[in-house]
Amino acid sequence: MVHGFFITFEGGEGAGKSTQIERLASKMRAKKYDVLVTREPGGSPGAEAVRHVLLSGAAEPFGPRMEALLFAAARSDHVEQVIRPAVERGSIVLCDRFMDSSRVYQGVTGGLDPAFMGALEKVAINGMVPDMTLIFDIDPAEGLRRATARRGTDAGADRFEKETLDIHQRRREAFLAIAAAEPERCIVVDASADPDTVENVVTAAVFAALETMTPAHRKQAPG
Repeated sequence: MVHGFFITFEGGEGAGKSTQIERLASKMRAKKYDVLVTREPGGSPGAEAVRHVLLSGAAEPFGPRMEALLFAAARSDHVEQVIRPAVERGSIVLCDRFMDSSRVYQGVTGGLDPAFMGALEKVAINGMVPDMTLIFDIDPAEGLRRATARRGTDAGADRFEKETLDIHQRRREAFLAIAAAEPERCIVVDASADPDTVENVVTAAVFAALETMTPAHRKQAPG
């Protein structure tokens, strides 16, 4: 069976993940790769329904444990309905957030027990560990400034953007700790640079990884 490649994009608020995913997808499609862009929470019909509950803050009163369970339920549906089928048919999957966000947001800054989070992750991803994770690193104050500029001052911050700068700083440190612990999977990208510079770094890293794949992993576009 031909297998594709699963790449996740992680990092704090306002790091530019969504922008870079779209730029990378465009470059990859130009080179005839079969690319699927998706996101979390969400990505499948069931998970998108949960996304609104999570980002609106409706689940917040029930605590981080309930939020972690909801994220895991959404992730399981996303994996089985979207990610796994795409990878197994040979697609390159680019996902905006995945398991590392739960490790950081609910595990580290949510204060949940690592054993509980590990067990939940195991069930949710069911073996679908990313082949590569790009961690976009940025000073939290700058990231939040960018996030505010992106959504406009009239729109309110979502469930996670509204938290204190100290919490965002702890998340930054947690993402960097994951990268240090799993260097074979994770690459840290300096997201404070201008978008074109970041794009060049991302492109170089991803295409270098794809060069190690056999031609069978590439699917020519029709015509």
